Amino acid sequence: MSATLPLHREWVRHSFGERLLRYFLWLAAIASLVWAVRSIEIIPEFLADAPEQMADLLIRMWPPDLGHYYPSVHAAMIETLHIASLGTVLGVALAIPIALLAARNICRNVLLNAVAQFLLVSSRSVNSLVWALIFVAVFGPGPAAGTFAIAFRSIGFVGKLLAEAIEEAAPGPVEALEASGAPWGHRMLKGIWPQVQPAFWGIALFRWDINVRESAVLGLVGAGGIGVVLDDAINFFQWERVATILLAILAVVVVAEILVTRIRAKLI
Repeated sequence: MSATLPLHREWVRHSFGERLLRYFLWLAAIASLVWAVRSIEIIPEFLADAPEQMADLLIRMWPPDLGHYYPSVHAAMIETLHIASLGTVLGVALAIPIALLAARNICRNVLLNAVAQFLLVSSRSVNSLVWALIFVAVFGPGPAAGTFAIAFRSIGFVGKLLAEAIEEAAPGPVEALEASGAPWGHRMLKGIWPQVQPAFWGIALFRWDINVRESAVLGLVGAGGIGVVLDDAINFFQWERVATILLAILAVVVVAEILVTRIRAKLI
């Protein structure tokens, strides 16, 4: 058995232009950092007092009063899960046609591709809380606003990844079905869907896992769920109740992570 030869590295000196570009990038990064620190206006007195304030807050939150969990916190948590689940289903349903239009191997029209990509980028560029504020103005406070906020935020994520999965599908099965005279729907169901099915379920489950986390804070702007109860507890300085709510959110997030991991392992 022959011995493995050591890895040989060849060192090449950077040119003057490359060194100048590296120095410029370092200078730009440092200047951006200094600008960011100055723009957020950190007050030194508050920064020095922060550890003491944090310790005092943790003392007030401990021990959590678990008697606050049922029924108000439990009902709000169930509502949060409903918002995340319904929002995910609606978001995936809206993302599928946009993903088909964004996939260049399915839609050959450049204008439709551009419009679909714009919709996907628009969805991803707006934060869930901003979507929630918009839909609270439309529907009023409540879980309906949170559901639509989660759905419209999910469109960009699901549509982008699904479009990429569709574009990576092998063209052979689709071409064979097209040569046999199969209609467009059959080509999608028999040629594309079997190839993208594992990716689709993985994307949908991963997005639901993210939505469970995001829907927990939508209530802070009036979009329903556990965030409403959390906001009330903070406003009334009920720190033991705040601790109970945070523990409930942590428990649900951990359980959701375990469920998604196991379901994906069985489906993919």
